[in-house]
Amino acid sequence: MLGPINIKGREIALVGNILKTGQKAPDFKLTNVNMNDVSLNHYKGHIIILATVPSLDTPTCSLEARYFNLQAALLNSKIKVLVVSKDLPFAQAKWCMAKSADNIITLSAYKNTTFAKDYGVLLEHLELLARAVFIIDEEGIVRYIQYVKDLATEPDYDSVLQAAKKLLKEKRYEIK
Repeated sequence: MLGPINIKGREIALVGNILKTGQKAPDFKLTNVNMNDVSLNHYKGHIIILATVPSLDTPTCSLEARYFNLQAALLNSKIKVLVVSKDLPFAQAKWCMAKSADNIITLSAYKNTTFAKDYGVLLEHLELLARAVFIIDEEGIVRYIQYVKDLATEPDYDSVLQAAKKLLKEKRYEIK
């Protein structure tokens, strides 16, 4: 077990593997808004900012996804921003349409808990994802990890974006 994560003053344990920077990112099978299965291989050759959130239908998660959507428009095309929740793909598509969020890719982990356990973001007894951000390089290696300890708090965006841009620079991609 990992954790704990604070939810409204209550501590909830995280269940799953403790990821470490430098290790191979676990493959995943998630569902996109078109109800198609997507794996980590779909993004091979890209740097991935992978943000997990409990639900896009909550204020903090919505703020986070909208912020990443705005930033994704400014990032190099070699960087893909994935926002993963257990919301149904239909709800994710509706949220994206309502918020004009067309720069991020929303993916759903509603079918099973393998992704959540593999990334160490399963909230014990709630079956929701914790708020976390991972950066995975184009070779599938985890280069950055941020578990947000208070579910009502947004991640440290500056740290995430600096890490992604630094990785991009190290890989000698052209920066926009």
